[in-house]
Amino acid sequence: MGRITFIIGGARSGKSGHALKLAGGAKRVAFVATCEALDNEMAMRIKDHKNDRPKHWTTFEEPLAVSALIRRIPAAHDLILIDCLTLLVSNLFLKKRAPQKIEKEIIAIMEELKKRKDSSIVVSNEVGLGIVPDNRLGREFRDVAGRVNKIAAERSAQVLFMVSGIPWRIK
Repeated sequence: MGRITFIIGGARSGKSGHALKLAGGAKRVAFVATCEALDNEMAMRIKDHKNDRPKHWTTFEEPLAVSALIRRIPAAHDLILIDCLTLLVSNLFLKKRAPQKIEKEIIAIMEELKKRKDSSIVVSNEVGLGIVPDNRLGREFRDVAGRVNKIAAERSAQVLFMVSGIPWRIK
């Protein structure tokens, strides 16, 4: 049964960097990138993230159907690293997926990871610590992202909360 580590925290809290550090001991890493470059600034962020990863890792870019992708990743990998659930939720939201369907996809992802022999690391943003968004779409996104994070945390063996680059073990 796959051991899942869930890393959550605010923007620029060090989540991705810590995930890379934890994954550094694995020889064969499958990196699942959920981000799509919708503008130049995001394209630069993606480029920077790619440069931070070891070149021998296998990168899978999948913005929507991550659970199906996990089923196709060869068992030869030591670890799967998914970065990040929040961008996946955003992608699905932009495709007008219903909140229940988004949550079902996250449940499917976590169940697929548990079935595997390799370990996994899942990264997500904590979006519920700020002010309540002033518009319906923002509130719906925050609510779905919060429920998704709860689903991931419940199904993970370890949960780390990143604060200013410092990991706090909360489970």
